[in-house]
Amino acid sequence: MSTISRHTSLHPVHEELGASFTDFGGWDMPLRYGSDKAEHIAVRTAAGLFDLSHMGEVWVSGPDAATYLNTALAGNLARVLIGKAKYTMILNEDAGIIDDLIVYRIAETRYLVVPNAGNAPVVAQALKDRAAGFDVEVQDASADTALVAVQGPNAEAIMLAAVSTEHDRSSVTALGYYAWTSVVVDGVDVLLARTGYTGEDGFELFIPSDAATTIWAALTAAGEGHGLVPCGLAARDSLRLEAGMPLYGHELSLEGTPLQAGLGPVVSLKKSEDFVGRAAFEAAKAAGQGTTTGRRLVGLRGAGRRAARAGYAVVDPTSSDTIGEVTSGLPSPTLGYPVALAYVDVAHAATGTELAVDLRGKAEAFTVVDLPFYSRTK
Repeated sequence: MSTISRHTSLHPVHEELGASFTDFGGWDMPLRYGSDKAEHIAVRTAAGLFDLSHMGEVWVSGPDAATYLNTALAGNLARVLIGKAKYTMILNEDAGIIDDLIVYRIAETRYLVVPNAGNAPVVAQALKDRAAGFDVEVQDASADTALVAVQGPNAEAIMLAAVSTEHDRSSVTALGYYAWTSVVVDGVDVLLARTGYTGEDGFELFIPSDAATTIWAALTAAGEGHGLVPCGLAARDSLRLEAGMPLYGHELSLEGTPLQAGLGPVVSLKKSEDFVGRAAFEAAKAAGQGTTTGRRLVGLRGAGRRAARAGYAVVDPTSSDTIGEVTSGLPSPTLGYPVALAYVDVAHAATGTELAVDLRGKAEAFTVVDLPFYSRTK
């Protein structure tokens, strides 16, 4: 039985722009508008405009908001300052990853939780279930909220052109990384965050769904002369991979823990709250998971031109034993050689280790390298 994908409020705009579409997390999203590589390079050298309205938005409000989130989520959200944001995770009792999240502190007793597209309903329900006994309100506003991103070295110049008052221009330039502010764009109130998933400077604009086309048009106009182009999910994927950022369903899943993904520091064991998954996480850490036992996520650089892809086996070139599996891989448009993320046995996870990937029956040489593969210079 076929499933009809959902459309964001910008779907007609993407159709007019000639986008190719793909299903992602139950949403019919633009994969590309023209060339994947051209869109990727535009973000690295100028700027790209993304529709991220498939992402979720869940508001948490009430006197117990901080304590509640410290119980529901793995990070210490009580220590996040108003106006700031934090990358965190929601775990199950086994310390498996339900989703990775960004949480913004809007006020003393109000937060915005942003889950990934396919996980948004699951996360919203889990947050509601975990609210029992706390004086909080959990509101899933995903259906009424659109999210648009401007990413790239020219992103700040574009945002400065999109706002009209000196106050808002000052707010844009003063905004730090993983922080948010309020601005007005073409008469629309915008929650503007300086976050992203590309490895470049950039902004994400949270807006009412019915204002999405207005904001898209305003940003497109502001981007004239700054090299701004619309970008699809293909470029978003290659950009995040170069930046060494994990993707749920590839590097992150219910079967893995933050320790295996190299994200142990995201989990706060200093906070007093007994958050969901804490006992299992502490036991796994004590057992050396991801450091002395099991597998760990690493970056791989290819020696040749052929790219590793998700699901390909990583092998020990001396014994031909399978010691891991690729989770994401492609030829890097920026760097000019293949890169991949893979889970490998910890005995083979040290930087500089020479490995091989089985590319459909032929072993290709890869080397374990430090992440990220690409890092912007400023």
